[in-house]
Amino acid sequence: MKLLVKGNQSGSEIVRVTPESAGWKHVGFAAHRLAAGESVALDTGARELCIVVLSGFVGIKAGAQQWQAVGGRASVFEDRAPYAVYVPGGLAVAITADAGGAEVALCSAPATTARAARLIDPAGMTRSVRGRGANTRYVCDILPQTAQADGLLVVEVLTPAGHSSSYPPHKHDSDNIPLESSLEETYYHRLNPAQGFAFQRVYTDDRSLDESMAVENHDVVMVPRGYHPVVVPYGYDAYYLNVMAGPKREWHFKNDPAHEWMLKT
Repeated sequence: MKLLVKGNQSGSEIVRVTPESAGWKHVGFAAHRLAAGESVALDTGARELCIVVLSGFVGIKAGAQQWQAVGGRASVFEDRAPYAVYVPGGLAVAITADAGGAEVALCSAPATTARAARLIDPAGMTRSVRGRGANTRYVCDILPQTAQADGLLVVEVLTPAGHSSSYPPHKHDSDNIPLESSLEETYYHRLNPAQGFAFQRVYTDDRSLDESMAVENHDVVMVPRGYHPVVVPYGYDAYYLNVMAGPKREWHFKNDPAHEWMLKT
């Protein structure tokens, strides 16, 4: 089972994952790089959408609502939270880059409720630090389970050079709340400097799935099940945007028992 989706290094569409291409039911993901004045248009149909402005400024139209100059980060590695827009199902959407261009992520899941489109201001996002020592990483909850949505959970993580992330290895592939929830997940990877790489492993207890990947700038790793740690080599900082969705909009995870000891030291 091939879990690595390589990103395009040129052109508007960087990468795309659909439920059909992934062989699952819930998560959809795409990333676009837009030159100044360039647009991407879509209809949300039966899916809800979270547009994350990774860098630059964009104008966003969702149905009758419009927002101008949304964004502001020069890079995903800038020490600030992003702007985002939530769009429910059944709306036409247009995203247009301002001067200087932009990079946007389109995160989607099945829509079940009539909701209003809304701007998600970075001031309302929670930023936190997880781990310690060489396991330290910096987290921003863009669309957490405390925010209104049908299925989507969206979070971004900055991992310093030489650190591990999503570690100790954890999984969320069993419907056993509150011990564990069943959530599909994508990882959209960025590296700084851009020629860098990181490693991600996706594996199950019985090793029926066990795939290790060298990920490069703009690649996506799909996590249908299993544990999924990330390791970043010295010299390169890593960023990833996580999109999760499943039958229930709750995030509960189980650590790999073989490695959970390190949380007790």
